[in-house]
Amino acid sequence: MSDLAAPLRPKRKKVWVDYFVQFRWILVIFVVLPISWTLYFLTYLGDVKSERKSFKQRQKEHEENVKKVVARLKQRNASKDGLVCTARKPWIAVGMRNVDYKRARHFEVDLSAFRNIIEIDKERMIARVEPLVNMGQITRVTVPMNLALAVVAELDDLTVGGLINGYGIEGSSHIYGLFSDTVVAYEIVLADGRVVRATKDNEFSDLFYAIPWSQGTLGLLVSAEIKLIPIKEYMKLTYKPAVGNLKDLAQAYVDSFTPRDGDQDNPEKVPDFVEGMVYSATEGVFMTGRYASKEEAKKKGNVINSVGWWFKPWFYQHAQTALKKGEFVEYIPTREYYHRHTRCLYWEGKLILPFGDQFWFRFLLGWMMPPKVSLLKATQGEAIRNYYHEMHVIQDMLVPLYKVGDALEFVHKEMEVYPLWLCPHKLFKFPYKTMIYPEAGFELHRRRGDTSYSQMYTDVGVYYAPGPVLRGEVFDGAGAVRTMESWLIENHGYQPQYAVSELDEKSFWRMFDAGLYENCRKKYGAVGTFMSVYYKSKKGRKTEKEVQEAEQAHLETPIAEVDDEEDDQPAD
Repeated sequence: MSDLAAPLRPKRKKVWVDYFVQFRWILVIFVVLPISWTLYFLTYLGDVKSERKSFKQRQKEHEENVKKVVARLKQRNASKDGLVCTARKPWIAVGMRNVDYKRARHFEVDLSAFRNIIEIDKERMIARVEPLVNMGQITRVTVPMNLALAVVAELDDLTVGGLINGYGIEGSSHIYGLFSDTVVAYEIVLADGRVVRATKDNEFSDLFYAIPWSQGTLGLLVSAEIKLIPIKEYMKLTYKPAVGNLKDLAQAYVDSFTPRDGDQDNPEKVPDFVEGMVYSATEGVFMTGRYASKEEAKKKGNVINSVGWWFKPWFYQHAQTALKKGEFVEYIPTREYYHRHTRCLYWEGKLILPFGDQFWFRFLLGWMMPPKVSLLKATQGEAIRNYYHEMHVIQDMLVPLYKVGDALEFVHKEMEVYPLWLCPHKLFKFPYKTMIYPEAGFELHRRRGDTSYSQMYTDVGVYYAPGPVLRGEVFDGAGAVRTMESWLIENHGYQPQYAVSELDEKSFWRMFDAGLYENCRKKYGAVGTFMSVYYKSKKGRKTEKEVQEAEQAHLETPIAEVDDEEDDQPAD
């Protein structure tokens, strides 16, 4: 492991921000947690009220709200008003990126009413939902029906709109792809006020494939039809420990869910859920799950673990016990399994509340967890925010599965962050070349996890304070992110846009493909109405002049570099 040894770094002199962050738990316990719990409760009451309405009434309210959005867009004077932006406050988003694009002058459109589950269609196996419906809300409705979205992102507060326009993944993504890959149709309000339904095979098929990762810059999403799957009451979860160097851990992870014979689509050989956690450069635990009935789970000798109770150990710490006691199996109620990382925000809760994982805290105050990310962001000033950008890493690296060992070694060398989260997902080969796409010729190599129509990727989740920061050493957070982004570009990887990015515009469009996106921006009138996805993702403040000049440049000459003119055309 000498080649992975962390370089010696000089000690960093503490400043006042360090002490504020160290004792921030006081603010969290006495202010953030009580307010968070109150907001969660009020939201729950609102959801219950919505669920009591008939589907017909919800549909009527939806249509009325869409008309309001159309009327608001038509009030905009393109020559006088700023670019269109939702009225949602910048700090409400769950992602850690600073929503600085809202500091520029903009024309607000209120979408706050779009938080209803419009319909659960059991015949078509489709859930039609509005963009502010979150994962906790939808599982509360569908799981009792023994139904679920094909991909259920782990954190309760994550919304459908954010997961579609941005990025969403879960332990079932090795079967169904990313969250946006499970969408059957989008209802979009375009820049000119037209309301269109985009599907993969209608006249708006190009728009359908361009929406994911576009950050709402092609139109306003007002509803989506999402694939449902049948489920059972429990998840039979197998915990498998692994010890060795990082390449050994990567191989154990690959072996946990990819058949050696390449039969990746065989449900007998591939688990329903996959997840890995790497706790150090030499230890990891890899979990595979299969849906199980209530009758199976309650058979004599089986262990049932209700991980959702507030006093239970945090899930990542519970999984870590496999390193001491060896492989074991238990049954977890399905909805509790879906949201297993919510209470402790993966392991970020340990930084927010250093004693939050202790039994006494879990028993006394664990019922108020987690603090809302939006409130954490709202209670931090500019100095605190900048501190977290430099001394904290919240990033996901999407890399081809066969390169996961290289990615683990890269993260260890450059950031030394543990634990790491591993979650595989299919990256599909679509009729259009979308913003993210598989490696050229991947289907010819027949690598583990790949099929003829998709390449297996892995999310390497890097969430925590780097080792140098924990040791009080100098650490260049922005420099580490720049190095990571360069590594991803060189290795055909992707960085989800919710995270803080250091990419300039040229590098951004080296990572993502601009062809289809830019074509749809022009075709559907988004240029000059909505900010481009690069400027929306760009770090730092955006002035009105800067944004308007960028939009004018797009109108005159496309800034984004497109490799081939035919990239945005359907494949044969």
